[in-house]
Amino acid sequence: MDKLVLGGHEFNSRLLIGTGKYGSNEILPKVIESSESEIITVALRRVDLDNKDENIISHIPKKITILPNTSGATNHVEAVRIARIARKMGCGNFIKIEVISDSKYLLPDNEETIKATKILADEGFIVLPYMTPDLYAGKKLVEAGAAAVMPLGAPIGSNMGLKMKEMIKIMIDEIDIPIIVDAGIGKPSQAMEAMEMGAAAVLVNTAISSAQDSVKMANAFKLAVEGGREAYLAKVGRVTNYANASSPLTGFLSEVGV
Repeated sequence: MDKLVLGGHEFNSRLLIGTGKYGSNEILPKVIESSESEIITVALRRVDLDNKDENIISHIPKKITILPNTSGATNHVEAVRIARIARKMGCGNFIKIEVISDSKYLLPDNEETIKATKILADEGFIVLPYMTPDLYAGKKLVEAGAAAVMPLGAPIGSNMGLKMKEMIKIMIDEIDIPIIVDAGIGKPSQAMEAMEMGAAAVLVNTAISSAQDSVKMANAFKLAVEGGREAYLAKVGRVTNYANASSPLTGFLSEVGV
């Protein structure tokens, strides 16, 4: 069975989804069921243990792995503090590092992300760092102990697609741990493209939450990710610059006396 392995944990689904931007938390169980995702990312600031209706975790099935993120952190010190709080609150050892000091384009700060990854990996966290695609930064994240690397496909929430495709392809080719494409994917076809080129998984939030039918869109992404993974494993045929007939160009009817 082709499974996604993160920090020694196995998952059947290669689609991770987020919990932000939904009109109501009530729809989340249906979206999760439709997507068949097993890992759900949650911003710690949305976890209110004293208010069941507002506490996002209360709407996530128990079998799902919670991936808290450090959204709101502007440096590695803040990211580490948020991660430690999440663990104390019972969110487990998985953590998605987000360190963003740029308020206009919301691009991750790779240097601060590397620092946070090193500290938290040493403390036993399963660290999934969100980063701006860069091969050298990716290799430093591996050295720091990251369980996977999560390069953005395009600015977060933009639905622009794989604008960083070539950089991500280089990272897939050169980095041995899973590459999870995170942010910017706006259509199932774009998720499939990411999977076809060898991404281990994708994380999708806005494209699902902003759809008119989020439940149906979640299922569309599930199918796209599965199809893309199958295509990658099947190894697509070579591309040529000239025509290549699919049937023999000999043995026409005139040659067999018809």
